[in-house]
Amino acid sequence: MSAGALPPSLWAATAPPAPPTPPLAESRRADVLIIGGGFTGLSAALHLAEAGAQVCVLEAHEPGWGASGRNGGQVNPTLKHDPDELVRIFGAERAEPLIDAVSRSADLVFELIARHGIDCQPVRNGWLQLSYSEKDVAGLHARAAQWARRGAKTEPLDRAAVAARLGTDTFAGGWLDGRAGGIQPLAYTRGLVRAAQSLGAAVHGGTEVTALERRGSHWHASTATGASVTAGQVLIATNGYTGALWPGLKRTVLAANSFIVATEPLKGAAADAILPRGETASTSQRLLLYFRKDAQGRLLMGGRGHFADPAGPADFAHLERSLELLFPQLGPLRYEYRWAGRIAVTRDFMPHVHTPAPGMTIALGYNGRGIALATSMGRHVAARMLEAGADFPYPVSPIRPIPLHGLQRFYIAGGVAWYSLLDRLA
Repeated sequence: MSAGALPPSLWAATAPPAPPTPPLAESRRADVLIIGGGFTGLSAALHLAEAGAQVCVLEAHEPGWGASGRNGGQVNPTLKHDPDELVRIFGAERAEPLIDAVSRSADLVFELIARHGIDCQPVRNGWLQLSYSEKDVAGLHARAAQWARRGAKTEPLDRAAVAARLGTDTFAGGWLDGRAGGIQPLAYTRGLVRAAQSLGAAVHGGTEVTALERRGSHWHASTATGASVTAGQVLIATNGYTGALWPGLKRTVLAANSFIVATEPLKGAAADAILPRGETASTSQRLLLYFRKDAQGRLLMGGRGHFADPAGPADFAHLERSLELLFPQLGPLRYEYRWAGRIAVTRDFMPHVHTPAPGMTIALGYNGRGIALATSMGRHVAARMLEAGADFPYPVSPIRPIPLHGLQRFYIAGGVAWYSLLDRLA
């Protein structure tokens, strides 16, 4: 596999062909340089180009190479924190615009898909968040009520209602978020590339930015190809694959691995009874599991894995065991695909936006909710770049590295062990 090639996955095997994104061959100027060809960067590029800005996107590999092309495909317009908790943290004046932006984030994804004709198998039949424990169901119903008070289409579900929607009686209850849905994420990423290019944005893969330097009123970006970009503004949008380009940035997030398996396409009455309405689903555990069907009837299961990248099928055994325990009626399952990608986890479980220098914006840290949140972030960052002082719903904070970040491998391993214990006790 070449340095910029996509790792094998269900999405890489089934997405439409990638549009051409050749490496940057000649030095150029732009109004905005975007570093990172994932959801944040491509959404920002699309919205900036739509407004007439000259945009250049540089991606070290291929657009969608990181988490944008490897995630579970769930479009969830939520944060880790519930709305009322956000009000307690930020106060109502700051929190309510943030809550509204998050709530509308899935709308934006599906609007872009429709407007630009993106072929990514969109299904918008909601997201089920589920609890194994009777005592935790009331908390999920309270979460549904908080979003409902702010206009979201939600539904509290008891055990029988969950079983009817899911095809298993394992769960005690949960709630349905009607704003959510599922897509083929790599296909969506490639659709954003095409849309941005059609509006005049330049998108270059295989172009690692090796240095950033402020020269007068502009930024100068050197690249591994030898060509450079000079731009008035820069957006760094590298999320779980953030490197050492900007001082201290890599140490603000933990790059946790999320592992996913996909069965062969399932047929028959037992398979048809699982998620018959097409929802996506996840558990409310600290170490959650998430699952859904794809357009061909494959059943996908994802969850946390160890820190190191997977070395073989044995590293996915915990997910396959969970899936077979959840749906024993399917009998032994055959798996067509196993893959992993890194998500950026922040200490406060909030997306982070930084403006550490004039003309510099950094956005990252979606904590596993990147399709909706990163697409929304890209649009709002674009608006902020186009108009100084524009309303911006996401908190802007200084860069604060996590202490002893070099031990993140042990942080993650310890956190997995501790959360696993808490989940078992619960």
